[in-house]
Amino acid sequence: MDTLNKVLGDLTDAANDLLTRAMTIWLPIQVGILVLCLALAGGIAALTRRRTNLVEMTMGWPLLLRAMARAVVNNLGTIIFIAATGLIRLLLERVTDPANGYVLEVAVKLATAWVVIAILAGIIHNRFVKRAVAVTAWTIAALSILGLLDEVTSTLSAVAITIGGMHVTLLLILKATIFLALALWLAFVISGMLEKRLEGTTDLTPSVQVLAGKLIRLALVVIAIVVVASAIGIDLSALALFSGAVGVGVGLGLQKIVANFVSGVILLIDKSVKPGDVISVDDSFGRVVSMGTRYLVVTRRDGREVLIPNEDLITHKVINWSYSKNEIRLDIPFPVDVGSDPHHVRRVALEAAASVARVLADPSPVCHFVNFSNQSLDFLLRVWIKDPESGITNMKSALLLALWDGMAREQIMIPSPIADMRLRGTAKLAVQPLDDLPSEKLPSRREQIP
Repeated sequence: MDTLNKVLGDLTDAANDLLTRAMTIWLPIQVGILVLCLALAGGIAALTRRRTNLVEMTMGWPLLLRAMARAVVNNLGTIIFIAATGLIRLLLERVTDPANGYVLEVAVKLATAWVVIAILAGIIHNRFVKRAVAVTAWTIAALSILGLLDEVTSTLSAVAITIGGMHVTLLLILKATIFLALALWLAFVISGMLEKRLEGTTDLTPSVQVLAGKLIRLALVVIAIVVVASAIGIDLSALALFSGAVGVGVGLGLQKIVANFVSGVILLIDKSVKPGDVISVDDSFGRVVSMGTRYLVVTRRDGREVLIPNEDLITHKVINWSYSKNEIRLDIPFPVDVGSDPHHVRRVALEAAASVARVLADPSPVCHFVNFSNQSLDFLLRVWIKDPESGITNMKSALLLALWDGMAREQIMIPSPIADMRLRGTAKLAVQPLDDLPSEKLPSRREQIP
């Protein structure tokens, strides 16, 4: 507690000294100069952006230079403000005491630090990470410029707790958070670059590419965590308690997550399902567009994307329409009238199948006469296609329409069932001549006499 009070006292003294140097008659003068410089910089920057086409200017530049040029243009107003304020500060130093320009000096340093950090952070594509890095770095730079960094660091180090054999301070937590975020971001960037390189490798199958990419990302994340823990002075043996807690969590509530992870690794290794395959799982039919360690994404024919847990692909029945080859067979059963010529029907069916664009010529379509009865002659048309991802239902519809057109052209009839109704028992019908009926009644009448 005494250490904390001493640190807080030093921090208060530093802040008071800063205010004492700033609170002079020159303070409102410097504030007015800063306002004028801000207005001048904003106007010049807006005019420059209106008359400059950044896209045309940087066309053909490397991606890194284009990102930095965009950052410079975005901070053009601040750069002009730094130049204007710095020039006025140099003029004040020649005509008066340099201490009278202290606020201008601090403003120039803070603005310069912000511009440099913003330009360097411009290479980060993730907006949240870029903003977090810029704000954190500028805060540290600002505390250093104002001379408060040592006091703030001491204050954060004074607030601490002891967990097991590890002394945890606020400063340690902040450093661990910042370094871990940067290390993880760097690991994801490197793994993303390596995954793109793997995707362009034709020697590896898609499933092996996905598996290698996931293993590389996992390894880089583990390395990042270990390096950060070692850099900030965390004893890795102290993480034994944490690993035990993770084991208990896996046993109590993370079974599904672990099962999906292990199932995903198995799927990537055995290549039973791979990106680009057309699969059916329960009522989901579509193409596999991506595979992860927890689920795979299937794009259905209606455009919806279904996320299927990896465990379901291991424990449930999965139909892979393109496991070893893309060619699949479609069976189209159809009946015709009993008076039709079976040989003629087969020729018409084969001609109809050949007229559909997606039907393969090799293997060629076949039509089998499978059954006959007193109501219909039953046939089975079999065709092969090689693009199941383009749809199965629409293909069956096209074949049925071609059959309908062919049979209508050749006058082959579709069987129409005739119902045979029989009456049991005795029934008598009484028929009355039409001449005996009144004109307002029906022309005939039947009645059943019991």
